[in-house]
Amino acid sequence: MWMMTQTWQDVLFLHWPVSPQELEKHIPKELKLDLYQSDAWLSAVLFKVNGQRLRLLPPFPGMRSYLQLNVRTYVEYNGMKGIYFFHLDVTNYPFSKLTAIGSLPYRYSKIVGKQRANHFSYTSYYKAFDERLRVSYIVGDSTNTNFDQWLVERYHSWAKWKDTLFRIDIHHSPWELHQARVTIPSNTLAAFMKGSFQETQPIAHYAKNKVARVFPPVIERKKQNLS
Repeated sequence: MWMMTQTWQDVLFLHWPVSPQELEKHIPKELKLDLYQSDAWLSAVLFKVNGQRLRLLPPFPGMRSYLQLNVRTYVEYNGMKGIYFFHLDVTNYPFSKLTAIGSLPYRYSKIVGKQRANHFSYTSYYKAFDERLRVSYIVGDSTNTNFDQWLVERYHSWAKWKDTLFRIDIHHSPWELHQARVTIPSNTLAAFMKGSFQETQPIAHYAKNKVARVFPPVIERKKQNLS
């Protein structure tokens, strides 16, 4: 049974191919990278959360709306495919502190989003690690390739807290994607990755909105070998 619902608005997906050998050093050993044509993929997703509330309850004052930036990659666990989150930055300080005791790596960050007609921009800054992202974009034509679906249709996510691996499931209707033409003047995300992916142009998608339901975290149990 789902525990929380959110509406995600003006969602920007940025996807970079990266070295599997380098990226796998930074994910929990229980997880396996999910590759596409021999590449691992690092993604940044920016959006506005609106209408956040717990099941059967009205929104808590001050926690209904905020901006969010997720940095993530694609993984498999026990035959299930989904997302591993490196961090989830939010502009809502109380929410970041409440979720700090949970299973997902939320952080309080400065994020600003602007829109003028069909032109959008986001600026993000996380002071502790000097992580910055400045991106502007224009929404283009609709798109729905197999690769698009591989990148965005993900309904399971994992995070590790201390020695425990958690899975968090979500449910929503399929994404209705548009291409996005992006300009990125500044990007220092995922500084743990060697190389210069931050200086390359990502594959970019835009979605207007999505209503999602979030399910309670599940502790992943190791499968026993009965042989």
